[in-house]
Amino acid sequence: MTIRVLVNGVKGRMGREVSGTFRDDPELELVGGTDLGDDLAAALSESGAQVAVDFTVAGSGYTNAKTMIAAGVCPVIGTSGIQPGEVSDLENLCREKALGGVIAPNFAIGAVLMMRFAAEAARHLPHVEIIELHHDRKVDAPSATAVKTAQMIEAVRPKAPPPKVEETELAPGARGTKSYPVTIHSVRLPGLVAHQEVILGGIGETLTVRHDSISRESFMTGVTLAVKRVMKLDELVYGLENLL
Repeated sequence: MTIRVLVNGVKGRMGREVSGTFRDDPELELVGGTDLGDDLAAALSESGAQVAVDFTVAGSGYTNAKTMIAAGVCPVIGTSGIQPGEVSDLENLCREKALGGVIAPNFAIGAVLMMRFAAEAARHLPHVEIIELHHDRKVDAPSATAVKTAQMIEAVRPKAPPPKVEETELAPGARGTKSYPVTIHSVRLPGLVAHQEVILGGIGETLTVRHDSISRESFMTGVTLAVKRVMKLDELVYGLENLL
């Protein structure tokens, strides 16, 4: 039995990459594609999709996921910008329907490992900062991967070490954003795809854990894994690490 999949954001760069990957997979059947201006609810109903993958614009993933859940379709969300409260809301909606779902800040297997290794290292080297680097067409900052990394570090390092001095920013944001458990610096430049390094400092030493996505193909293994596993779930999970 093949899994019937609809791709939302099919005209975008990730949407095109995902669609091509699904067409080449004998276990998956691409039954629909929607984009900006299309009626997602109607397309889900007409296509008979079992799983819907969302790679649209930042901030739209929450609304799209609710539409998918209401239709009884398992959501696999790669769109960034979903806030912690929205994740909790979607978890509750999936739980009510015993419906599987996946929200993944990053679908690259190496990126998932980078986050896991960084969190483990933070147990021993609690002074940590994150630098995330993306292409110049990414509209949101910081990235969902950086936020997820900060959350994973917070889980093992509940309290950050106090600063050695009282810092003064001569320009707002010079020290990155401190709105998260770990300071995050965002870089946007042409030539980049998706990259992140976590720098941990200790007495007389530093440790850098870095991951680089050289092309969007790096995300396809994780997306395919999520689509094949989501129908076996009866709840929504946040983070691809929950499927490895």
